[in-house]
Amino acid sequence: MNAQRLLHTIDGISTWFGKAAAWLIVGLMALVCAEVFKRYILNMPTAWIFDASNMFYGTLFMIAGAYTLAQNAHVRGDFLYSSMKPRTQATLDIVLYIVFFLPGIAALLYAGWDYASASYRINEHSNVTADGPPVWQFKFMIPLAGALLLLQGAAEIMRCVVCLQTGAWPSRLKDVNEIDVVEEQLAHSEHVDEESRRDAIAHAQNIEESARQRGMGGDLQR
Repeated sequence: MNAQRLLHTIDGISTWFGKAAAWLIVGLMALVCAEVFKRYILNMPTAWIFDASNMFYGTLFMIAGAYTLAQNAHVRGDFLYSSMKPRTQATLDIVLYIVFFLPGIAALLYAGWDYASASYRINEHSNVTADGPPVWQFKFMIPLAGALLLLQGAAEIMRCVVCLQTGAWPSRLKDVNEIDVVEEQLAHSEHVDEESRRDAIAHAQNIEESARQRGMGGDLQR
């Protein structure tokens, strides 16, 4: 129980940072819309918009990495992995985490801190334009992303250890899922009775069909 609580706490930290970074999409959209209006309506393009857009999207991409790992949503070639027993999966995962993940992310954290610190000391600005915006604060996202990934990676290794001991994967802190993911999880769940599983899958399919019909209606109107 204590291990499960610790895993969910780390998942919660990664999720909080990931959702906080997701709000940068709103800022990025506002920047792009404002720039389109200024450039094509007012004929007053902004020189630093390219740098700002890169920083917004780059920050989101880096900080959301730990959140994606917490949701087990990174791309995986699982045509063999999915057919393995949980203990075999855990053995493979723990070897790969120790041999590849931990050294790589530790190097990212170490080099990223030096990189960001040097940028801060010289008050580095973008050289894309003559008077570009400061970029040192953006570069500090590199070690922050590395630290979050290391923390979540430690949780994933702990999950592997628990699975090796019990023969089953411990639960994750749940968040939103795509409809097809929900259907797949329900279809393979061993803890849901058959009638509830059928009802849940039918409900998910109805939602998907309603969304498709709304999309088709919009296409016809256009």
